[in-house]
Amino acid sequence: MNTQSTPSPQKSPPGKLGLGLLVALVVGSIIGSGIFGLPQNMAAGAGAGAILIGWTVTGVGMLLLVRVYQMLSLRKPELDNGVYAYARALSGEYVGFNSAWGYWVSAWIGNVGYLVAAFGALGYFFPAFGTGNTLASIIGASMVLWLIHALVLRGIQGAAVLNAVVTLAKIVPLLLFIGLVAMAFQLDTFRLNFWGDAKLGSVLDQVKSTMLVTVWVFIGIEGASVYSARARKREDVGWATVIGFLICLLLLMSVSLLSLGIFAQPELAGLKNPSMASVLEAAVGTWGAVLIYVGLIVSVGGGFLAWMLLAAESLFTPAGGGVMPDWLAKQNGKGVPANALWLTNGMVQVFLVLTLFSKASYLALISLSTAMILLPYLFSAAYGLSLAWRGEGEAQDTRSAHHRSDVPIAALATVYCLWLLYAAGFKYLLLSALLYAPGAVVYLIAKRQRSEQAFGGREWVILAVLVVLALVAAALLATGRLSV
Repeated sequence: MNTQSTPSPQKSPPGKLGLGLLVALVVGSIIGSGIFGLPQNMAAGAGAGAILIGWTVTGVGMLLLVRVYQMLSLRKPELDNGVYAYARALSGEYVGFNSAWGYWVSAWIGNVGYLVAAFGALGYFFPAFGTGNTLASIIGASMVLWLIHALVLRGIQGAAVLNAVVTLAKIVPLLLFIGLVAMAFQLDTFRLNFWGDAKLGSVLDQVKSTMLVTVWVFIGIEGASVYSARARKREDVGWATVIGFLICLLLLMSVSLLSLGIFAQPELAGLKNPSMASVLEAAVGTWGAVLIYVGLIVSVGGGFLAWMLLAAESLFTPAGGGVMPDWLAKQNGKGVPANALWLTNGMVQVFLVLTLFSKASYLALISLSTAMILLPYLFSAAYGLSLAWRGEGEAQDTRSAHHRSDVPIAALATVYCLWLLYAAGFKYLLLSALLYAPGAVVYLIAKRQRSEQAFGGREWVILAVLVVLALVAAALLATGRLSV
């Protein structure tokens, strides 16, 4: 394989992406499998009233985070791969490494979930695939994994164009669902037991139950930021984030809320996933279920491709910045971070095999994937608040009218990210630590390659906390008191 070193994270690889492709990358990474199970996932722990509140909190919170990413792309256009670069600028190299590591782990775990969901959908037509974690499913998923891997190795630009085409294709069944279900919507059904049964708990408990689901379906809003080094124009990064978010918010809210007018909350909570299929089947007949299953397969394929690109990039840029091993900063002759791609898909393959033995469910995979990305989001929001408070980078921001609102927006986005950590609960904090802690070995290797000191005083404290939490999680898993 023809490879060449990338000496710094600022080097721009060939094949620049315009606004349209960046928007498609954002939408393609957000709209994957999550939306197809959204009606049941939301109704499982909340009534219609709490779901409305949950969407309000998530919509406002994510819009604030989107605004932070837009602001950072204008104030700090020289920083590539925002999820990593913003955390590093905020608190140093080890924190930046952990942000990139957590994002990468979240990406490939999510891709395992995508493949499980896709072959679970194929199980509707071919029973041998079951719910996506049978032997036939794992063999099929492995073939798809390495086929797309080979495609991406041929060039980022071509893969991004294909992602844009698939993104357009997967929006069609979603728009059909929204239109057809809106015509069958019953207001009385929507109002029935509006605040949920007593067994669902308080309204606050119900709203909290929606948080990991709503964050999961929005993961990907930072996609353009991760690919900022490959953008044709830096201002396109911020606008792609905003446009992609608004498109996805309308689609997600429509699917979730309209479904509550077809089935009452207890009925919706009991549906098999992808629950959109049962909802549309109730509205228009069997062909509606077939449409959704086909749409899910197309959508997951596109989401999988988008996240494969994001996962490889989340290793490549930090490697160029000296916090990942040098070999991850290698590109092939097409400008693709080939070694990062091989490592990423190697991990997907390993976990695919593990799902065969553990029977890990799609919901368990997406919950863990979501928990891993909460800290990178928090670091980005906190860095935005730090910049806005100090007034740093305003010379690059030509939209000076926004300056006065940057501080409160970044502050509220930071509070929202802290709320997400609280809503996720201690269980996922422990499981996340179990995946964050081993990254210290990779960071140590990178630093030794450069004959640099790996950990300073504060970084030793961070490492110690991660190791203690990881050991607690391992002990609880071993005794059965904690499960994925």
